[in-house]
Amino acid sequence: MPNPTAAMIVIGDEILSGRTRDSNMHYLANQLTNHGISLTEVRVVADNPAAIQAAIKAMSAAYDTVFTSGGIGPTHDDITADNVAAAFGVGIDIRDDARDLLAAYYASQNKEFNAARQRMARIPDGATLIDNPVSIAPGFTIENVHVMAGVPSVFQAMVASVMPTLTGGAPLLSQNLRLQRGEGDIATPLSQLAEEFSDLSFGSYPFIQDGAHGCNLVVRGTDPARIDAAMSKLTKLAEAP
Repeated sequence: MPNPTAAMIVIGDEILSGRTRDSNMHYLANQLTNHGISLTEVRVVADNPAAIQAAIKAMSAAYDTVFTSGGIGPTHDDITADNVAAAFGVGIDIRDDARDLLAAYYASQNKEFNAARQRMARIPDGATLIDNPVSIAPGFTIENVHVMAGVPSVFQAMVASVMPTLTGGAPLLSQNLRLQRGEGDIATPLSQLAEEFSDLSFGSYPFIQDGAHGCNLVVRGTDPARIDAAMSKLTKLAEAP
């Protein structure tokens, strides 16, 4: 049986403008791989209501699980929660449990729990909260969509909160063979090997080092015996003249 599928929506003008480098996708991909869930698509969208809603609708229908990052903070451009609610056709308002968490946190910090901070307690109807031990402001889950902060440390904490609730499959394993030969030298036999081991995934990633062409050949799958068998044949092919 194939592993469950996942997708990610990265939300924010700052990502698309190049001002901020996204690291959350890389982190999430590793966590899902270890959990036996296949990250199949990542989409980056602007702080635009229509774009966010369209992405939520399309990806929640296409994949088992969807993660979002960004746009749930206290400022005017944090519009993710509103548009997730709109995508699912539900209301959104300040919720008592989220408000109580934040009120207690800001009181402990001797900071005002002002209107801007209260925006982070706005949760779509029917959603469940995602724990945030870093800065308290919760994410939330609605249907199969997990809505999380964009700050990497908070995103990672929220992923840790959600991951135990997800049903995974067999962890994706991989082996690598580094060749000091160009891809063109190995492309034909590699294609034949990929056809023979159709249950595995084969990738070729070229590099240039000290002016010489080479490539890293990667075999991925969930069955270690099959990967070993494929790597054995791949090694022999690579050693052939």
